[in-house]
Amino acid sequence: MPDLASILSGLCCGGVIGFTLGLIGGGGSILAVPLLLYGVGLTDPHQAIGTSALAVTINAFFSLASHARAGRVRWKCAALFACSGILGAGLGASMGKIIDGQRLLFLFALIMLVVGALMLRSSRHCNDAAHGPERTAPLPIILYGVVTGFCSGFFGIGGGFLIVPALLAATGMPMLNAVGTSLVAVCAFGLTTSVSYAMAGMVDLPMVGLLVAGGVAGSMGGTTVARHMGRRPERLRMFFACLVFIVAFYMMWRSMRAMGLA
Repeated sequence: MPDLASILSGLCCGGVIGFTLGLIGGGGSILAVPLLLYGVGLTDPHQAIGTSALAVTINAFFSLASHARAGRVRWKCAALFACSGILGAGLGASMGKIIDGQRLLFLFALIMLVVGALMLRSSRHCNDAAHGPERTAPLPIILYGVVTGFCSGFFGIGGGFLIVPALLAATGMPMLNAVGTSLVAVCAFGLTTSVSYAMAGMVDLPMVGLLVAGGVAGSMGGTTVARHMGRRPERLRMFFACLVFIVAFYMMWRSMRAMGLA
């Protein structure tokens, strides 16, 4: 069982992740691994990835239920995208476990830079402009599903900020539907990744419980703040993108030092 300091830090880290998800609708999972490593104090990058993957999956199920009640999930597209992505997630998780932990953290930091860039881009194009008819061709959905699933499994992230742009590119569906639909894939990919890591003994179950408990409270707080922030979510996304960049560069510096490159 974790000691009192680990319990408090786990709850606080879960609160930060949940608050971010409630505030801007995504991105909290990308902070889970660095928070577990540098906030909670886990020493094994692989255990941090496996633990965060399961916690993110559980939180995503709650968010999915909310979007499903609002009718924002394209279930046929979600099923096709998620089923194809599970294959990629399983392969990605298997490859991630055999790569040196510090090298994996360096690559994780690079994907954080990509996420930050996508968030900056979405903050400039956050209007739901007029779209053409939605595309239903299965091949693009399958291809995007495999690629994003691999990234999700390899890095142990929910992947919402990769999945949403992929769904938009593959189908042209409205943004709100892409967000709701993406959560089906987030749950599927996260569950695949966490099971793979759990079978290798790389999931800290008590810490998962703390992250989820803190995440529930943080999500309610983030949603409340977001409700009072008016109609300028792009400013929040820009702020969070800058935070992601800072954390990514810090992770790159730490991993390069550990590998003797800095």
